[in-house]
Amino acid sequence: MTVSGKMGTIFRSSVVICTTSVFFLRLWMQYWEDRLLRAKALGLNTIQVYVPWNLHEPKPGKMVFESIGDLVSFLKLCDKLDFLVMLRAGPYICGEWDLGGFPAWLLSVKPRLQLRTSDPAYLKLVERWWDVLLPKVFPLLYSNGGPVIMVQIENEYGSYGNDKAYLRKLVSMARGHLGDDIIVYTTDGGTKATLEKGTVPVDDVYSAVDFTTGDDPWPIFELQKKFNAPGRSPPLSSEFYTGWLTHWGEKIAKTDAESTATSLEKILSRNGSAVLYMVHGGTNFGFYNGANTGSEESDYKPDLTSYDYDAPIKESGDIDNPKFQALQRVIKKYNVASHSIIPSNKQRKAYGPIKMQMTTSLIDLVSMTDPADVIISANPISMESAGQMFGFLLYESSYIAKKSGNILRIPKVHDRAQVFVSCLSQDVGVLRYIGTTERWNNQPVSLPTIECTTNTSLFILVENMGRVNYGPYIFDEKFFKVGYLYQNECDIHRFKISESTVARSRGLFLYYCSGYFVFGLSRWSNSPWMEDDTNSFPQPESKAKSQFRDATYQKEK
Repeated sequence: MTVSGKMGTIFRSSVVICTTSVFFLRLWMQYWEDRLLRAKALGLNTIQVYVPWNLHEPKPGKMVFESIGDLVSFLKLCDKLDFLVMLRAGPYICGEWDLGGFPAWLLSVKPRLQLRTSDPAYLKLVERWWDVLLPKVFPLLYSNGGPVIMVQIENEYGSYGNDKAYLRKLVSMARGHLGDDIIVYTTDGGTKATLEKGTVPVDDVYSAVDFTTGDDPWPIFELQKKFNAPGRSPPLSSEFYTGWLTHWGEKIAKTDAESTATSLEKILSRNGSAVLYMVHGGTNFGFYNGANTGSEESDYKPDLTSYDYDAPIKESGDIDNPKFQALQRVIKKYNVASHSIIPSNKQRKAYGPIKMQMTTSLIDLVSMTDPADVIISANPISMESAGQMFGFLLYESSYIAKKSGNILRIPKVHDRAQVFVSCLSQDVGVLRYIGTTERWNNQPVSLPTIECTTNTSLFILVENMGRVNYGPYIFDEKFFKVGYLYQNECDIHRFKISESTVARSRGLFLYYCSGYFVFGLSRWSNSPWMEDDTNSFPQPESKAKSQFRDATYQKEK
């Protein structure tokens, strides 16, 4: 690794480096230049770019580098605006992004892949992906006249595993495509344990650190030196947190502007560098938000659609706020680069009410299933196994209703299941919403007593609220385990499935089973990443349909 000459100057001049996962992943390309100019007005001169594998390979072998996936155009724009670039190539990126950037179809590969390890089957898929990605980056390296000065492999691996063979293989693949002139680096938490597990013990890989904003940075930078070659450990906080993320159900995270600026000055005042995570958060479009867990898998916390992050450049692009001003004041002291003119806040416009019209109902979609598309499955299939990566699955079975009532228990659901019933002999075209069970609050659902001359149909609508992006539970398939029906807490029936059909119509993914009916929908029309969708959801024609609609969209309200 070279940290002398031009590369060394990058660090020694106290360049503040900002991360731009927002620009590339969470912002439409029409706003890329606007947000970059706002970052320049803050005083930044280096952009850190995350590359999400799942955005670029949504289906096996289908590579997408268009629209917000146009990595090359974004890197060229950075160059045009005189930004240097740190590229985080993954294959795992975290970033509060669905499955940490891994394509969800990896979860359906059999035998099961061992993600983030030296599992040969997993590494073969990584190599296929990087064989496409890294040749696109090579002409844009700093040594080739481009803006890319550093390329990160993996992310905070020391907080997850200790497979040195895996890390060495990633370094080898990166060097094979990019050569020896680029700085390859890792990022890990600033503790001895995480650095021991997450760094690569070779002289040509640089080890960066991250830590909680407010911690004393310099003892951590001293520790960082022990994991770099002598004289090649410029102090770099690769994730300096300007705010924090927010999960559904939590108060919007806020951090103090002055204390954040004071913490940054402690780094810059002694010639350290920092990546502002985030300088601008942006938005989790479609279903790409990630999720976290606690010590238990059931302690599930999905991220909001908004990724504002309480960053100095707000989700709307506004910069007239105390945090932007406080950070700008500090950065101006230590970054000699000229600052651009400060742009004004974005103008807002009221578009008025938006009227939605009913197109069809959930129960009507069942009849749209093409019976010619049939596959056999002994058990409920996961979303990933069905070939649908986002949205909802609807499972159908039937049961004999007891006069004393039934209790439904679902042992495990990822992530949220709404329960409906219907009596085909009297409730034609009607679903009755019964209740909800959730990953974090797995409660039984009491089924009503129904006078039905046929078996009662049971529908379970499973919602994917975002795959886990960090920690030991990252292999986060979306499914539910076969449930049990109880009468007076006695096991009276186990759900079974004998056959299923797969059909696709207008962006709706349908899987019909004699035991289960599986349904899904996706939300990005005219997108290269997802099938065309039906953008308007049914308006209520009956009380049951109204309950279904309200329950389905409770999270978004």
